Order: sequence, then structure tokens, then C-alpha cells
Amino acid sequence: MDIDSDSLSSGVPTWPEFLKPVLEVLSSGQTYHRRELIDRAAEVAHLGDAARAERLNSGGLRYVQRMGWTLSHLSRAGLIDRPRRAHYAINDAGRAWLAEHPEGMNYSTAHTFFSPYWRTDSTKNPDTAVAPDVEALDPLEKIDQGIEQLHVEVGEELLTRLRESHPDFFEEAVVRVLLRMGYGGAEARGQRIGGSGDGGVDGVIDQDPLGLDQIYVQAKRYAEGNTVGREAIQAFVGALHGRGASKGIFITTSAFTQGAKEYAGMVPSRPILIDGARLVKLMLKYKVGVQVKQTYEIVDVDEDFFEGV
Repeated sequence: MDIDSDSLSSGVPTWPEFLKPVLEVLSSGQTYHRRELIDRAAEVAHLGDAARAERLNSGGLRYVQRMGWTLSHLSRAGLIDRPRRAHYAINDAGRAWLAEHPEGMNYSTAHTFFSPYWRTDSTKNPDTAVAPDVEALDPLEKIDQGIEQLHVEVGEELLTRLRESHPDFFEEAVVRVLLRMGYGGAEARGQRIGGSGDGGVDGVIDQDPLGLDQIYVQAKRYAEGNTVGREAIQAFVGALHGRGASKGIFITTSAFTQGAKEYAGMVPSRPILIDGARLVKLMLKYKVGVQVKQTYEIVDVDEDFFEGV
């Protein structure tokens, strides 16, 4: 698979794994604001910088979202109280739970424990009570992973289309991606210059109105498995040198060999290498070659509306 399917994985613990850290923080007897509670629980859970930096497609932090799902479960189960808006405190039931579950809970035990506290019908009839699928993510993360999967599928289709396109079209496409990213300034000055006598470059982007600062682009439309080697990067660096240029971007629909990456990192011009997987991610992010099919709105309770209630 050309697109990185590992993007669906996460280094953030699942919500049941946050149960113990949250209650351990609250066990001090202090009432915490939601934000401070989440930060302290993340420290107790030894959450690393990479995990803290993970974001959902909506832009929110993944660990904050999962921690919120943990607080929701604890609140429904009556293990914590909310003495005032966005503030939490442990109660006797929560202390008892923590004493009875010193190792916390996994998916299986969390499902057994929290099932009775979830209802789907309006009458909350215990006979029709159901639990959310605790082996799945909270609703927003389900949406987020659905979007990720769609991006994977659309990305693969984009890569196929690019590989099957005419070389001229591909060169135009990569220039358009770079312009959409903001290169080329406010006037978006850039063009394809590929063809015979192109001198080893396929596009140029002017970073200022007079073209005094330019970025040169090389675009190679290769099939899967046909990697770009060191020799191709050397040729591109030579082309940059011949034009007196110091900035270059080499884009391909395949991948780069380790030798190519090492060479690009050691020469003074340090050309940027963008492989097929990264290219389609940029196309998705900056909406090049794709269009928004549908938009959904996600609502939440307006806490300000209920202020003072």
C-alpha cells in the first residue's frame, strides 16, 4: 500500500487506561478544573510528547478527547462529582473503585462495569440498557477514523490517477500543489517549464514579484516500486547549480532510496524530497485534485447557555 495506513494507529492510551490516572489525581481530595485534571492525569499516565501532540482531523488533541470520554464514563457511573461547571472531584464510590481496581481496567472489565450506566432509550428502562462498544472509540474519534480511512482510499486513487496521467499534467499538478501551500507569494507566481531543453527542471516558483528568489521543481511520474535513486538527485542538484539556484524540490509518485535521501541531506542546496505518499497527503490537505463531498456539523452542549442555572 502506497499510503501510510499506520495513520489509523495511535500512541495514546484508550479511554479505559485513563480511568486509574484520573482517579489517582482526584484522590488527593482536591477539586480540579477539567483542563488541569487532564494535564495531571496525562503526567500520571506518563504520556510522552509524541502522544500528547497527536491530533484528530478536527484539530483537537487525541489524548484530551479520550480523557474526556473517560470523565464521561466516570460521571455516569457516579464515581466522580461535578461540584460546578467544568470542575471534578472524587467521591466515596470513586475511592472504593480505586481501592478495588488497583491495576485499573481493560476493555473487557470496563465493558462489564460500565454497561449498566448507559441507556439508549428515552425512558432509560434498565431492560433495554445497552453499553457503547468500549472496544471502539468515542463518537468523535469514530468519525475521525472514518475520515482517515476515506483519506487513505482517496489518496490511493489520487496516486493511481497521477501515475496514469500525462507527464505535462503531472508537472502542472505539482506546481499547483506548491502554490496552494503558499509558495509563490500573494500573487501565486509559478509555472511549469518542463519539456525539451528544460535543463533538468520541470517547474519554477517565484518567491517575490521580480523573481529574485526562486524555487525549482523536478517532477518524476514513476510506477510503484520504481524508486528514485541517488543518481537522479545528483542530476537535479547539478541542474540547480547550473541555474545558480539554492532551492529545489524533487517530487515523485514513487519513493526515494536511502542513498538518495542521504545525498540530499549532505549537499549544500539540500533539496526537499517529496514521495508519493507525502504528495497525496498534501493534495488532500490543500484540496488539490479533490473536492469536499459532504459537510457534517457536530454539536455539543453550550455551557455558557446554562451558566448560572
